[in-house]
Amino acid sequence: MAETAEKITLDATDLGILDMLQADASLTNQALAAAVHTSPATCLRRVKRLRESGVIESLVALLSPERLGAGLTAIVEVTLDRQGAEHLAAFEARAVAEPSVQQVYRVSPGPDFVLVLQVADMPAYHALVQQLFTQDANVRNLKAFFSVFRAKFAPRLSLPTSAPPGP
Repeated sequence: MAETAEKITLDATDLGILDMLQADASLTNQALAAAVHTSPATCLRRVKRLRESGVIESLVALLSPERLGAGLTAIVEVTLDRQGAEHLAAFEARAVAEPSVQQVYRVSPGPDFVLVLQVADMPAYHALVQQLFTQDANVRNLKAFFSVFRAKFAPRLSLPTSAPPGP
């Protein structure tokens, strides 16, 4: 699970950088600096600070699952038979290690975990279920939901329009 991090103070330039990078992380430092009206050196320092502080977790390319043969999305609720801390941690490690599992959340109330899976098709889903949920996985109940249409996928955070006032 993510640890609570120290809060970082962001100003309007930082927010502009974050907004631009969320829209297009492939921008060059020169283009990013021009877009946020700052010098390239200042922009580079700020991006480095945002990365080192953990505000920017990573810069990635978002790929098309359908074009790459992974067109089936499943949202799966998992309830474990035993919920001790060691059992939760063991299942979480097992799920996190599986490449077809894109997201893993411990949730409450209800199931113990919600997972988002991306696989090629129903036979691939079935094989993953056999591997991940039935072979010594401590799973009591599994409930899967299959996406029939993705109306929105926007891994983007809403940012304030201006920086909050300082202390």
